[in-house]
Amino acid sequence: QVQLVESGGGLVQAGGSLRVSCVTSGRSFISNYCMGWFRQVPGKEREFVARISRNGGSAVYADSVKSRFTISRDNAKNTVYLQMNNLKPEDTAVYYCAARGRRYCYTAPEDYDYWGQGTQVTVSS
Repeated sequence: QVQLVESGGGLVQAGGSLRVSCVTSGRSFISNYCMGWFRQVPGKEREFVARISRNGGSAVYADSVKSRFTISRDNAKNTVYLQMNNLKPEDTAVYYCAARGRRYCYTAPEDYDYWGQGTQVTVSS
């Protein structure tokens, strides 16, 4: 079992930056898990943002955030980060951290086993 807790969300102006974090805890080491970030706005499905491999050597991004967002992880601190630069109003959403405890990393929400409670990111124009 893995517990995930996100933090770092808030209100920022368009063009600004924000970093959200996800701290994990539980009986398994975070290095056993692919980690992903997803986001959701009311009335829409949860969408993939970014994911990172277990050792941090590989990352994949949604086209909408590529070159603006960076996912990283510090397994020694049991933490995954999402650095968000040049934020746009359309990035406004609740951001969720997720963990997948199997070998290969994927990008669909249904492929992930554990979820955090989410953190709100609001970008004003």
